[in-house]
Amino acid sequence: MTQQPVPDQRRPASEERRPANHGPKAAARNRAALVAAAREIYAEHGLDAPLSAIARRAGVGQGVLYRHFPDRAAVTTAVLEENVREVEQAAAVEHATFAGVLGVLTWHLKESAAFIGLLHADGSDRHSGVRAHALALSRRVERALRAHLPDDGGHRPVAADDLMLAVAMVSGAVTGPSHEERERRALAAWRLLGVEVGPVRPFSG
Repeated sequence: MTQQPVPDQRRPASEERRPANHGPKAAARNRAALVAAAREIYAEHGLDAPLSAIARRAGVGQGVLYRHFPDRAAVTTAVLEENVREVEQAAAVEHATFAGVLGVLTWHLKESAAFIGLLHADGSDRHSGVRAHALALSRRVERALRAHLPDDGGHRPVAADDLMLAVAMVSGAVTGPSHEERERRALAAWRLLGVEVGPVRPFSG
């Protein structure tokens, strides 16, 4: 009697095939997640927070983090760059106002005050590896704000030359255990300076 072949119980090759590797898309998602996680971790724990905490918050391994950011300075500058880019985008939209741009800036202050504070660090700052880049970013923030300073006969809410001093003063007041408390203190600081601030929110296009 001829023995019948035993049916192959394995899954068809088409079903065994692993999902397609979305390399570039996955890399972009991972980088965005790492930048968002770094903003949160540094805001909560300062610039000395371990990079492993950033990787955990982003849901990736440390190897993934180091593929995108070889060191702490690279992580810091990436977050600073995103902060500043959103302020610039808010300043570039049609009908942008000084108060509106300040609202976006203030949102970044309350979300990552450590980074804005770094823009005004003195020469003794131990994170000097990012200092030159941070100063360049600071100038970009200043240009974005200057572009929308009201010109109503000299009665500006803050003098043009004092813009970044005002930002530094407000950033120093942005403390507290919650986002709500940091926002409340930031707005209180702007009010003490006599500056009106628009809605505190991220740039949404």
